Amino acid sequence: MKAVVLAAGEGTRLRPLTEDKPKGMVEVDDAPILTHCFDQLIELGADELVVVVGYLKEVIIDHYGDEYEGVPITYTHQREQNGLAHALLTVEEYVDDDFMLILGDNVFDANLADVVRRQREDRADAAFLVEEVDWEDASRYGVCDTNKYGEITDVVEKPDDPPSNLVMTGFYTFTPAIFHACHLVQPSNRGEYEISEAIDLLIQSGRTIDAIGLDGWRIDVGYPEDRDEAEELLQDSDLEPVEQ
Repeated sequence: MKAVVLAAGEGTRLRPLTEDKPKGMVEVDDAPILTHCFDQLIELGADELVVVVGYLKEVIIDHYGDEYEGVPITYTHQREQNGLAHALLTVEEYVDDDFMLILGDNVFDANLADVVRRQREDRADAAFLVEEVDWEDASRYGVCDTNKYGEITDVVEKPDDPPSNLVMTGFYTFTPAIFHACHLVQPSNRGEYEISEAIDLLIQSGRTIDAIGLDGWRIDVGYPEDRDEAEELLQDSDLEPVEQ
């Protein structure tokens, strides 16, 4: 399975950490966020990394080159920051089967393998981790609305008035059906092509979608304090005793 990593963002909210590097290259626990992403994807079985670059792309390309830990890397270029669905379409010609997707500014210590397994078992067109966040933070994310059976009926990106506090995290698996949905996405109120809108189109068309509850933790590194929290959590994980 190929793995797509979205790493084109500038990270303006992470200033001054991103003055000379893209946000995926901000170090957490002595390694760039992208290194943590790559390690996890390879552990999940990725046999190729397709990395979408943009802002200061040469920093990423010079650092990793054309392979990481023996796994080849292909780079695509998002020339304008027009949203995640727009970024994903830059990899369409390189991906022709099911694939993993991770946002290159997220740090996980969680059940990512459950997403891969469930998507394969259910032959779902999309599977992703969800978690409940504080209501005041929900508007930062793609928010899931559910029916009385707990099934996701709608996904909306960064709503002013969130319908729930259940949000998508930054790890997904997809079939190529997601590319068709991305082509149909219209610009949001923010002027961006949102991946949440593409997923919502899959839902409304009756496609099989799996949402798996987060077991562990995830930090979306959007601000310097997020980076500090992720580093503390990783260091705590390193100090946990090994079970005998």
